[in-house]
Amino acid sequence: MTATPSSLQRLHLIATGGSIMHNLALALHQRGAHVTGSDDEIFEPAKSRLAKAGLLPAEEGWFPEKVTQDLDAVIVGMHARPDNPELLRAQELGLRVYSFPEFIYEASRDKQRVVIGGSHGKTSITSLILHVLRYHGRKFDYAVGAQLEGFDLMVQLTEDAPIIIIEGDEYLSSPIDRRPKFHLYQHHIGVISGISWDHINVFPTEEIYREQFKIFAEMTPKAGVLIYDQNDEQVQLVTVPSNPDVTYIGYGPHEHVIRDGKTYLITKKDDEVPVKVFGEHNLRNISAAKEVCKQLGIKGKDFYEALGSFKGAARRLELVREGQESVVYKDFAHAPSKLKATATAFKKQYPQRKLVACLELHTFSSLNPAFLPQYAHTFDTPDVAVVYFNPHVLEHKRLPPLPAAAVQQAFQRPDLRVFTDSRELADFLHAQSWQQANLLMMSSGTFDGLDLAQLAAEVTK
Repeated sequence: MTATPSSLQRLHLIATGGSIMHNLALALHQRGAHVTGSDDEIFEPAKSRLAKAGLLPAEEGWFPEKVTQDLDAVIVGMHARPDNPELLRAQELGLRVYSFPEFIYEASRDKQRVVIGGSHGKTSITSLILHVLRYHGRKFDYAVGAQLEGFDLMVQLTEDAPIIIIEGDEYLSSPIDRRPKFHLYQHHIGVISGISWDHINVFPTEEIYREQFKIFAEMTPKAGVLIYDQNDEQVQLVTVPSNPDVTYIGYGPHEHVIRDGKTYLITKKDDEVPVKVFGEHNLRNISAAKEVCKQLGIKGKDFYEALGSFKGAARRLELVREGQESVVYKDFAHAPSKLKATATAFKKQYPQRKLVACLELHTFSSLNPAFLPQYAHTFDTPDVAVVYFNPHVLEHKRLPPLPAAAVQQAFQRPDLRVFTDSRELADFLHAQSWQQANLLMMSSGTFDGLDLAQLAAEVTK
């Protein structure tokens, strides 16, 4: 059965409150499908967005009676467990059960599929490509993990778009499908932006993690294209140009110059193109996006024209507030490689200013004592380096207590400040001198509700 957006009219989403799952629910609703869903916890903004569309479940929890024989399919999100009562009911009835990536593939069988993979940079590269395509009026579908400026939803599925741009997450597809998501999309054009061991809970060794990208690379079909970071040592191990029927394209950081805290790209015609993003990792992302757009028929000059108005993906090195002597940015960074790249980019962009950088350890990997040594010397660049974590998160993830001394030892920085109370962290930051100083806040969480807008206003006043 081929699951085009129009052929499946009655769908039930298990774990509908997830970041990508609620966007899928909204996208299917927009297409005219009858969509229901369940979840045991739904947070903002998913809650308000589902409510506005009339898709918010009447109450939180799992209700097997919602899963009936007249459903065309059930889509299950990663938040659900294998013994989820609604999932068990769907299996009992013999209903078609899709994971998110399975459904996206089925819905895009007749499209050219571009899949952006990598431990870091994939959201930014995907965002860049979408921005350029939309700027030039191209028809396209997409599935991306972050809210993008100018896009209402993070998922779009239409009948007539000839291509789909997919952010290819390497995490597991569903509670009953242990394959990485990006193995299921069956790309025509694939990107590997960089490989840095992550998700220690499902990929216990660096070798096992790297193998997932090798499988992705080898899935590139005849006449397909694989675009990869040619300077990343881990990527080099998995993208050996071994298939004569595949086009391999390596890329590096875009040629550029930095003047007065601004970055300018240098084109082949020696023109200078000002951009709103900065840092070597973003310059690599731009190169990757340019190569993809070239494959999709976008000429260089048209790519640069569109790039001028690109502000970046939400929470990816995002400007919070700018003053005369200070800027405040937030970033989704939490992996060791991204932490190092972002801090280094800041110092290069503002070499005369002090850099105060705060990292929240929030993911399973980052809080795991077996993984923490991966952070050694990745936080050496900031003038003031701060790490925050909430002990309750450790309890929730069933991890052992984490002494502050162990964190300092892992980062190999004796002057590292470690906080476990967000109020104490806020007091410490308020007490800093912010003359000719920048603040960088990095986390996949929220620093436990720290009022960043208020803090940024004080820093930049």
